[in-house]
Amino acid sequence: MFDLARDGAAERLASYVDAGVPVDLTDAHGNTLLMLAAYHGRATVVRALTGRGADPDRLNDQGQSPLAGAVFKGEEDVVRVLLTAGADPDAGTPTARATARMFGREDLVPPAG
Repeated sequence: MFDLARDGAAERLASYVDAGVPVDLTDAHGNTLLMLAAYHGRATVVRALTGRGADPDRLNDQGQSPLAGAVFKGEEDVVRVLLTAGADPDAGTPTARATARMFGREDLVPPAG
């Protein structure tokens, strides 16, 4: 399942979730399918998972959010999908906002307030 998320196999992964695989399934490090897809720039997978109820703010074991991972990697399409799905730019450590500041990607995250 995790390779499908990383590799961008949206239709296959969606069919497994539709058949009963937990949408917020985690690996040994607490990374959800959504986190892995976001980090690897798989906007189609991110859209499919959030559309099936994946929690856009679920943190991994290091306290990182999918949104912060996408900002770190500069994945603009993924950031847009996550924000549309309700991801909180202030969730996790570091937050997506802090990550954007650290890497000069403030344009990816809306300003606070």
